[in-house]
Amino acid sequence: MVSKASLMNLKRGAKDLVNRSLDRHVKLAVTGLSRAGKTAFITALVDHLLQGPVHHQLPLWQVAREGRFLGAQKVPQAHFHIPSFKYEQSIKALRGDAPHWPEPTEGVSEIRLKIKYRPDSLLWRNINQTAELTLDIVDYPGEWLLDLPLLQMTFEQWSEHMMQTLEEPARAELAKDWLNIGGQLDPLAEADEQQIARISQAYTDFLLRSKSELGLHHIQPGRFVLPGELQGAPLLSFFPFVWRQGLEVNPEQGPKNCAYKMLKSRYEHYQEHVVKQFYDQHFVHFDRQIVLLDCLTPLNVGRQSFQDMQIAIEQILQSFNYGQTGLLRRLFAPKIDKLVFAASKADHVTPDQHENLLSLLSQLVVNGQREVAFSGIESHSIAIASVKATQAGSVDYQGAPHPALTGNVLGQDELITLYPGEVPADLPQQSFWQGQGFDFVNFAPQKIEPNKPMPHIRMDLAIEHLLGDKFL
Repeated sequence: MVSKASLMNLKRGAKDLVNRSLDRHVKLAVTGLSRAGKTAFITALVDHLLQGPVHHQLPLWQVAREGRFLGAQKVPQAHFHIPSFKYEQSIKALRGDAPHWPEPTEGVSEIRLKIKYRPDSLLWRNINQTAELTLDIVDYPGEWLLDLPLLQMTFEQWSEHMMQTLEEPARAELAKDWLNIGGQLDPLAEADEQQIARISQAYTDFLLRSKSELGLHHIQPGRFVLPGELQGAPLLSFFPFVWRQGLEVNPEQGPKNCAYKMLKSRYEHYQEHVVKQFYDQHFVHFDRQIVLLDCLTPLNVGRQSFQDMQIAIEQILQSFNYGQTGLLRRLFAPKIDKLVFAASKADHVTPDQHENLLSLLSQLVVNGQREVAFSGIESHSIAIASVKATQAGSVDYQGAPHPALTGNVLGQDELITLYPGEVPADLPQQSFWQGQGFDFVNFAPQKIEPNKPMPHIRMDLAIEHLLGDKFL
């Protein structure tokens, strides 16, 4: 005869087995290059889930549309050594009396939610009438992913690569101070840490100016512009050696304590203890991934910024460990099996331009989508606004209605109505850059009434693509 305790243990074991086999735990990675809207996306996602089933505005999320979404709660995260995502500060910024965009994150952070729902699965309903999904959301800078190609490059190869980038006149102009200071370094002399620190700071300043003035994204090493917890560490005190002209001796053959070998040693240490360690500890364990892309700002800045964004996107897509896995492998070695590319700031253009924005995004990521499709991975491209900051309407111009947006331009107090311009549906050619006649502007968030859902564009579609299959 089976005891009551044994039956309870069997039932508990059955629940555990179903829980694991049906993937009741999802680790969602949110990444993107600077100013793509990662913080706003995560804040809006968490806010929609915490609002529960009463006030939600998520009709494209199937479990919510069918009335099976029962609510969500924020619970303690699993990794106490990783900074928590600053949800409370971010939601206060967006829902406050003077709404403003939350401060962007500059390192890894995470937040954990428990989502409760009524399952549609007969298997699960026979065990329990409700089910829970644990959702870990991990935020990290896309710039850090651009370091992953460094794992395949020696210090000499990286230096050669950076030397080639200086053939672009705009980069070379910004690099003048660094090149002049670095040109005074004797690579064969005994290493002077203070001199190397000064040259490294000049190199960092060059990278920061490339980012801010040229709108470039392909910045290496990524930790130089977003150091995170490594701020001020000697580990970030190195730079590529690009001064080879006139050298009579190969610096690789120099003394053990020479400046060149210190640079090489720090680069190799950076590879092993920063890049590889980050890869091993974090995103090889992700289940789902969303890559946020701001396609509008590079269009404003110019051809070089846009093409640099293309290169950065291609490198990011090469960094992930995609591929379908069987049940046993999935329990112990998760891999990304769903991928969403999202063009952010869809509210910064008129609705008639959303199709063009989506077309442009699709062409930017087409090579990455081919690779994941070949691996059998489900991927989607969408245009979203995590927090809708404008109202779409029309204005009369020469007796005919024309689409327009109304909102607060960032940094201004008054509402304005404007037509931002047309988004190119295809990758811009040279003629486009010569004749462009538009100017996309950044808008500030609008005030949200208490207990009202956060306004958005297609956040529910993003949730459905990323998590919809987990609520069957």
